[in-house]
Amino acid sequence: MSNLSETLPVIDLDVFLSEEESSTRVQEECKRAAAALITYGALLVHDSRVSEEDNDSFLNLVEDYFAQPPEELKKDERPDISYQVGVTLENTEKPKCAVDEPCLNVIARLDPAERPLDISGHHPDPKCRFFWKMGTPPPYKTEYPALNTPNVIPQAPVFRDTWRPIMEKWGKSMKDAVENVAEMTAIGLGLPRETIKDAGKYGPHLLGPTASDLTKYSEKDTILAGFHTDLNCLTIHGRSRYPGLHIWARNTGKRIPVRFPPTGRYLLVQAGKQIEHLTGGLIKAGFHEVVVNEATVETLAKRRISAPDRPLIRISSTFFWHLSSDYDLAPLTTLPERAKAVETEPGAVLESSYPPMKVGQQVQNELKHIALMA
Repeated sequence: MSNLSETLPVIDLDVFLSEEESSTRVQEECKRAAAALITYGALLVHDSRVSEEDNDSFLNLVEDYFAQPPEELKKDERPDISYQVGVTLENTEKPKCAVDEPCLNVIARLDPAERPLDISGHHPDPKCRFFWKMGTPPPYKTEYPALNTPNVIPQAPVFRDTWRPIMEKWGKSMKDAVENVAEMTAIGLGLPRETIKDAGKYGPHLLGPTASDLTKYSEKDTILAGFHTDLNCLTIHGRSRYPGLHIWARNTGKRIPVRFPPTGRYLLVQAGKQIEHLTGGLIKAGFHEVVVNEATVETLAKRRISAPDRPLIRISSTFFWHLSSDYDLAPLTTLPERAKAVETEPGAVLESSYPPMKVGQQVQNELKHIALMA
């Protein structure tokens, strides 16, 4: 298995932030960012602003939160608004790909050795999640109020003083980085710098840590999050304490185990369905799964010894960057034509599969598929 840093391009945000947009280095780095998303649907980003300490504080907070009894967690649940803020308990969210024909076709075309773990039973994922909104409320009346509701502060008194500052601090690091990647991608695609970033100015962005209890789900080949793509525009991840994320690079058919360098200020960015729609399929949403693999089992054994007092919970440090709910989602300019030129995958989705719609409608359509909205 290769290291992710040897497989995916590493984009340097420091170059983008330290030089003029017109500089050759910035232009080249932006083209590399766009090319990485077109080719792989993912990239690693280096950002000197990212603090390991902030990530550790965030992971500790969320581990402690999900170590609470289910009856305590349930107090923070909001099923009436499709779980778009607060907690989602395990065995609630279903992997869309289990019943989605285009997705099943993708799996069928993969070499059997490179396929994801079998999700055909359509069982809900045994993962929990907490959604913390990180967006700017729109200065207009939105057509999608359920996607733009206020945050939930955990009921347990122990989190009252620490929850908001830690979530906001780490969430801001992720948001700043992913918005810079959006700017770089736009430049690399030959679009004005603000094109994608402005489309997400009032997006209901979510810091969405996902938790898997490894005291219950530690057997090798357990599916924690079944094969899927993300419904938002760009997803950015910090380093998790446990491996288990696999991604599939576009058109390679290869399953890549994500392995962050052990130290360093790196984040992983993945393309979601909104940027696929926006680019008419030039950038495709990246398929991925989270499973218990050999490296997860090995890390769990080491963690029992190195941190015996910590909860054995796998937290993914994940931020979902959305386009604004009321934004008119449609392919931009000449990008669909470029999509046809680069597409080599048999049975690929064509431009006609990206009809104009509001982003909020696209989100609601996706939520129905994963059983979070009736």
